[in-house]
Amino acid sequence: MSLRGIIHVDMDAFYASVEQRDDPALRGRPLAVGGRDGRGVVAAASYEARAFGVRSAMPAGEALRRCPDLLFVRPRFDAYKEVSRQIRAIFRRFTPLVEPVSLDEAYLDVTRPLTGPAPPAEVAARIKAAILSETQLTASAGVSFNKFLAKTASGMNKPDGLTLVGPDDAAALLAGLAIEDFHGVGPRTAEKLRAVGILTGADLAQASEAWLVRRFGRSGAWLARIAVGQDDRPVEPDRPRRSVSVEQTFARDVAGRAALAEILRELVIDLNRRLEETGFRGRSVILKIRSADFVTRTRTTTPKPFPQDVESLWKIALGLLDRPEPPRGRVRLLGLGVNDGTEEADPRQFDLFGTNGRDFPQG
Repeated sequence: MSLRGIIHVDMDAFYASVEQRDDPALRGRPLAVGGRDGRGVVAAASYEARAFGVRSAMPAGEALRRCPDLLFVRPRFDAYKEVSRQIRAIFRRFTPLVEPVSLDEAYLDVTRPLTGPAPPAEVAARIKAAILSETQLTASAGVSFNKFLAKTASGMNKPDGLTLVGPDDAAALLAGLAIEDFHGVGPRTAEKLRAVGILTGADLAQASEAWLVRRFGRSGAWLARIAVGQDDRPVEPDRPRRSVSVEQTFARDVAGRAALAEILRELVIDLNRRLEETGFRGRSVILKIRSADFVTRTRTTTPKPFPQDVESLWKIALGLLDRPEPPRGRVRLLGLGVNDGTEEADPRQFDLFGTNGRDFPQG
């Protein structure tokens, strides 16, 4: 059986790069896309800002402490969506098998490219060149024989990288990765793995699947597979979206119903924008509350009819905050999301809200 040719393309610092492209005065300067006020969050950071430790999903106050000269610009989602449409059109010149993950990344199956037989790495290089020529933006690409390894590869040589992981390279590459660098292993899961002595991919590969399932449930089977680079998921061009969510981690813990409600209102507005951006309409609304002692609780409702505007969504979110009662004590994070009501989640998706705020581009 011949191996597939899978490419994962990830735009480099997408939102920030679009802003720097469109405004020459921003080029070469540390830049954050997002809100600068006390509760603002960095949606994307330029590489100049990342040199100071500024990262997406970081509170604005923390970002400014790390980089006092940091420039903030408000997001222009219409502009980002238009560039994303351009990039996806480029992808489809090479293959019909394109699975968008977000505005700034996608998987492509180029086993049989439309442009004629060619090694997948060569196809990836041509795609990168077309993106640069037509959008003046750089992308990084990972090339391998499955999605997990392609995703891993795309983040290895940013920005403007092209990394090939072949069958003979995979075992050594994964063995040397820190456990938190495995795609899909977020901070909570990494912490649990480290607590039992699993620090690297080599450690993970030595653990039996049965033991991992006992310790981590259904996701343990997936952990056992990725430890040895196994991933048989196809590239799904029409893959349905199952959830949309937003969240905010506070620079300082917040207490009191009034303060939490004010923050929740901002999350409602952000979530409604995300729903409009993606066209997603779910069935259930989920409120995520993480207390100061890192205990996370969720509250869920399935309203009928599903809210179609900010005010309707706000009433439902506020109801979740109040029932059974407003959170007691101090809160370090609030999240709000909607999903399609599917009872059994994808085992690779440990948390509806993601592990690192992937609603924001990370490239």
